Parts: sequence; C-alpha cells; structure tokens
Amino acid sequence: MRIVLAALAVVALAGCSGDETHTTPISVTGAENSCDVAPTSAPAGTVVFGVQNTGSEVMDFYLYGEADRIVGELQGVGPGEARDLIVEVPSGAYTTACVPGASGEGIRSGFTVDQ
Repeated sequence: MRIVLAALAVVALAGCSGDETHTTPISVTGAENSCDVAPTSAPAGTVVFGVQNTGSEVMDFYLYGEADRIVGELQGVGPGEARDLIVEVPSGAYTTACVPGASGEGIRSGFTVDQ
C-alpha cells in the first residue's frame, strides 16, 4: 500500500514540473471598417488572440507569416461573438487581418513576435 501511495505521489509531482506554457493575450476588436489589435507585439511561444466581432456581419481573423502564409485562422466569427485563436509562433514579422464579410484581403496591420 505504501509503495502504491509513494508511486502516486511521484506521478503527481511529475505533473508539476517547470514546463508550464505561458501565453500572451492579444486583444482583437473587429468590425466592418476596423481591426484593432493590442498590443502589436508578443514574445515567441504560445500567443492567444482574443477576437471580438463588434460588427454586424460575420468576420474571419488571420495571422499571416512571410509571403502571406497562414499561421493561424478563425473563420466565421459572428456578430457580437468572441473567440480565441491560440497559436505557437517563433520570433519574426507577421501580419494580422480582420476580414469582414469573410471575403477580400481584409484590414491588415503588422504584428511582431520577439525572442
């Protein structure tokens, strides 16, 4: 019985190792004529974009890397809806885009991921 309890304690402590994931919350508020992203930079690693659609039509949100390669996307964010996009990103220059009506190139702005 003591061996079983000791083994369970070791397993429980192993789950508390220092490998915690740290996320950086980024606020995105989009509508038909706007796409506000704040802050416009984050450290490399897991980044959470909290996307809020304040417009009256469905919106998509994208994070693009070099040559418009899609790094992350949220499709079909409805009016008044809020959803999270969680991506793992290395350092570099990126572009965010809110695409009202889910068509076209959208409203774009630069986003930097630091080391």
